[in-house]
Amino acid sequence: MSTQPAAGDSADVGGSEGTAFEDLPPRRTIKQAVAASAMGNATEWYDYGAYAVVATYIGSHFFPGEHATLLTLATLAVSFIARPFGGFFWGPLGDRLGRKGVLALTIIMMSAATFCIGLLPTYETIGIWAPVLLIILRLVQGFSTGGEYGGAATFMAEYAPDKRRGLYGSFLEFGTLGGFALGTAVVLLLQLVIGEPAMEDWGWRIPFFVAGPLGAIGLYLRSQLDETPVYQDLEDAGEREESATHGLRDLMVEHWKPMLTMAGLVIPLNIINYTLLTYMPTYLETKIGLDSDKSLIVILVGELVMMALLPWCGHYSDIVGRRRMWWFSMIGLFVFAVPMYWLMGQSFVGALVGFAVLGLLYIPQLSTISATFPAMFPAHVRFAGFAVTYNVFTAAFGGTAAPINEAVVGSTGFLEFPAVYMMLACVIGMVALLFLKETAGASLHGTAIPQAEPDDYGAEAIAEESAAMDAAGR
Repeated sequence: MSTQPAAGDSADVGGSEGTAFEDLPPRRTIKQAVAASAMGNATEWYDYGAYAVVATYIGSHFFPGEHATLLTLATLAVSFIARPFGGFFWGPLGDRLGRKGVLALTIIMMSAATFCIGLLPTYETIGIWAPVLLIILRLVQGFSTGGEYGGAATFMAEYAPDKRRGLYGSFLEFGTLGGFALGTAVVLLLQLVIGEPAMEDWGWRIPFFVAGPLGAIGLYLRSQLDETPVYQDLEDAGEREESATHGLRDLMVEHWKPMLTMAGLVIPLNIINYTLLTYMPTYLETKIGLDSDKSLIVILVGELVMMALLPWCGHYSDIVGRRRMWWFSMIGLFVFAVPMYWLMGQSFVGALVGFAVLGLLYIPQLSTISATFPAMFPAHVRFAGFAVTYNVFTAAFGGTAAPINEAVVGSTGFLEFPAVYMMLACVIGMVALLFLKETAGASLHGTAIPQAEPDDYGAEAIAEESAAMDAAGR
C-alpha cells in the first residue's frame, strides 16, 4: 500500500464504527448497483446453464463417438482451468484500478465468447478444429469469469448497507440462478416449439446468441454507476495498493489465514453447486432415465423455488449471522443427500421433491456468498482475496464435479455417488466453519479485516440503520 491509515482513523476500523449511516448511498443507487451486479452474474451463469442442458447436442456435433457426454462435460470443466489465471490477473487489478472498469471488461469478454459458441462450425464441417475452437472459447469464458464473479460480489457488498448486506448480496445469487434458469427455460421452450430434430440440427445454437443482448444490458447498467463508496474512501485516503503485484504479495503474505478458511468453504459450495445445477440434467436423463423435457422441468422448478427463497435467506442472515446459516446448510445436506438422491431415482415426482429439498438446503450457503466472502478481507486486497481464493478452488473442485460424478457413476453404477461426494465436501466445510469469524453487520471500510461486534447485527440493528437512512432522505 502507498500509505498507512492514521491512528484512530475510522476507515481502519473493522467493526461497526467504519461508516456513519448518513454516508450511505441513496437507496436508488444501491438498487442500481444490485441490478448491475446481478445482471452481469446472470449473463455469466446463463452460459453455464445453457451449455449444461444442451450438452447432449454439443457432444454429437463436436465429440462424435461413445464418450461424447463425458468429453462435453470435460470441455465444460476446461473453462475452469483459466479461472485461477483470471483471478490472479483481474483481482489485484480491481484493487489497484477499481472495481467498475474490471467488471466492464469481464462482462464484454464473457458475453462475446458465449455468443461466438453459437457461430462455431461443427466436427462434420472442419474436423478436429471444431472442438479446438470450442475449448478456446471456453478458456476465454473461464478467464473472464475469474474476475467477473469476485468483482461483482465485491462491488455489491461494498455498495450495500452494512446491516443488510445479506439481503442485498443475495440478489447476486438471484442473478446466478436466474442465469441458470433462463438457460434451462430457453432450451426447454425451443425443444417444445421446434422439436428435438431441429434442436439437434441447428436449434442448439440459439441459446448462445441470447448472451449478446444480456451482456449489453449488464454493461449499460454498470456504466451508470460510480465506484463503490468503500473503494472511493480507500482511494481518497491514499490507501489503495501501489501496484497489482504489490497487492498480490500483501494478500499472500498477510492474509493467508482467511484465504485458507475461505478455501474450506468454497470446496463444498462448488461441489454441491455443480453437482446440483450442472451435472443434474445429464444425471436425470442418462442415469435415471427421465426424458429430456421432464428433466429440464425438474431443474427449472427447483431453480425457481430457490430463487424465491434467496432474498429471505439473505435477510435472515442479517438477523442471525452468516455462520449459523452455513452450519444449518452443511448439516442438512450431510444428513439428507443420500435419501434425496435415492428418492430422485424412484419417479418424476420423486425427482422433483428430492431436487427441491437439496436445493432448499443449499440456499443458506448460496444466499450469503456475497455477504460472507468479501467481508473476510480488508478493502485494499478484497477483490484479489476473493477472486484468487474462489477461482483456484472452484477450478479444482467445481469444474471437476460433473466429470467426476459422470465417470464414477458410469463405471460403477453407484447412482448415489453424487450424494456421497456432497457429504464428503460438507465435512470439509464444517471444519472450515470452526475458523470463520462472524462479519454480519460489520463495516467493510478500511484496511482491517472486518469482524462483527454483538450489536452489529440483528433486527434492532437493521431497524436502526433503516430509520437513519429514512431520516436522511436516503
